[in-house]
Amino acid sequence: MLKRAILVTYPEDFTKREALGLAEAAGYSVAKVVTQKALRRSEYGVGSGKAQEIARIAEEEKTDTVIVDERLSSSQAHNLAKLTHQNVIDRERLILDIFYSRASTAEAKLQVQLAELKYEIPRAREAVRLSLKGEQAGFMGMGEYAVDVQFRALKKRMTMLQKKLEQARRRRELFRESRLRLELPFISLAGYTSSGKTTLFNRFVSERKEESPKLFTTLTTTTRSFEPLTGRKALLSDTVGFISRLPAYMIEAFKSTLEELEHADLILLMLDVSEPLDEINTKYESCISTLEQLHINPAKIIVVLNKLDIASAENLLETRKRIVKDLPSIGVSARTGEGMERLRSLIANRVFPDLTPVEEGGELKQPSLEQQMEIEETTRTEIVKSLDIGHPLTSKKTTTND
Repeated sequence: MLKRAILVTYPEDFTKREALGLAEAAGYSVAKVVTQKALRRSEYGVGSGKAQEIARIAEEEKTDTVIVDERLSSSQAHNLAKLTHQNVIDRERLILDIFYSRASTAEAKLQVQLAELKYEIPRAREAVRLSLKGEQAGFMGMGEYAVDVQFRALKKRMTMLQKKLEQARRRRELFRESRLRLELPFISLAGYTSSGKTTLFNRFVSERKEESPKLFTTLTTTTRSFEPLTGRKALLSDTVGFISRLPAYMIEAFKSTLEELEHADLILLMLDVSEPLDEINTKYESCISTLEQLHINPAKIIVVLNKLDIASAENLLETRKRIVKDLPSIGVSARTGEGMERLRSLIANRVFPDLTPVEEGGELKQPSLEQQMEIEETTRTEIVKSLDIGHPLTSKKTTTND
């Protein structure tokens, strides 16, 4: 049964839709949406009048949770919870809850736990102070405050998680070295959550990963081999989707997954061009910002303008002209297959240096028989099969999806 909640967010349409999507993905039924231009006020996050309004709505709607689409301090959450008699969670906590529910591999769970600790540690001292007002030295014995005990426990657990993730990172490096020995191009999908990355991935590699409009269906990297050009193999990787206002500590926690983008020969940055232009621009800027934080070279990026089957020609033209600007782009429909052969040709043109360069939409010159023999297809195929796993810590059958 879905939990009933009041959603407090900004008044912009895109922000409201995204906040509603996050709430739904976390398992909440939103009974009422309350908007306010400022969600960072000192006492409650919202203004005192708006806080009183939320308390009244909570009583009328019989809800049990208030979701605030912004970062709250412990004292703000505590004050709002005390006034409204509701469980109060902020945007970061909501995203962490979604991550936690989606994580199915060992590494994904470690990443979520690390992000959760980074969320909790700054709040630990304040939270304990609020719950243990009037505490005196020696309360926990040996002259220690309870907050110090909890704080050190959190730090100790964080160190342990970081060591485990470092082990996972080293395993990724081994797989990366195997890929380099194969001399197979490595292509990575990136983009805003629900932009169609997994639909494109499934079409290219004939997989059946879950395709869902819900946010953050994929939290782990899945890599498979495919042929952008007949007889020429490459590796394609699906990654976790981006989202606006994603805190730096969450990006850092998922770095062992996201760093796959750093080692890609080519990045296909997915955009949903069926959406309003202002939303496309917001999502594009968010993706570019995240890629910049990961120090990705823009020269490796091709922007894939997805969902041509439901997008207008005007949207496609304006996206190229006003938003994507100087980066190369191509329009496709991952669902229907429209434009996929042109995309394959564009990929092959970029990742196989021995091919004759062509203009977008043209045909690529096939490599000579001698060049194809040099690929040692049979040997490479067998090794690629051994690499075809969803995640270094899972078996080949794992299908954690986006």
